[in-house]
Amino acid sequence: MEARMSGPIRLYMSMSFDGYVAGPDDRPGQELGRAGGRLFNWLDDRESDGPSGQVYREALATGAVISGRRTFELAGRWQGDHHDGVPIFVLTHHVDDGDVPPGHARFVTDVEDCARQARAAAGDRPVMVHGAGAAQALLRAGHMDEMEIHLVQVLLGDGRRLFDHLGGDHIELDLVRRLEDRDVTHLRYRVRRPDEAA
Repeated sequence: MEARMSGPIRLYMSMSFDGYVAGPDDRPGQELGRAGGRLFNWLDDRESDGPSGQVYREALATGAVISGRRTFELAGRWQGDHHDGVPIFVLTHHVDDGDVPPGHARFVTDVEDCARQARAAAGDRPVMVHGAGAAQALLRAGHMDEMEIHLVQVLLGDGRRLFDHLGGDHIELDLVRRLEDRDVTHLRYRVRRPDEAA
């Protein structure tokens, strides 16, 4: 397999211990669902010199963003700029005529094309992935390289799960970094390719 010269496509996602990335009833006006804001308390330390500050700075050093459509809409389309004017590729099933996303965002309907465009735009920097739907699509298509899971020590009990619709394929992960901080463990996994031995 040919080595990729670009940076990794990497999911950044806060998740409860029972696998939820949003509380129940996530919708406009309650974007994180009921009690879902609990998953983001670690961001109180994003300006620190500790692990959470390090992870946050790494996220903002990414060169492009891939987002699911639902995440993009719930985030108010980020007013067209997620961070530093990097391109935002919104993976969606359908684009309405005349619906032009703002700023640096563009809609893409094919996961292969989305990954290719994002890698090219990011150059040697990582691509940040947002949203459970986009993450699952990229994993199914074999285009997710790494996952940075911000594991929060809470059981939400209900809501939107990160890995609900992956299909039946077995995916092996290698833990490549573990950073402990107040109220969160930042876990970085490398996604093994299907031809790699388990």
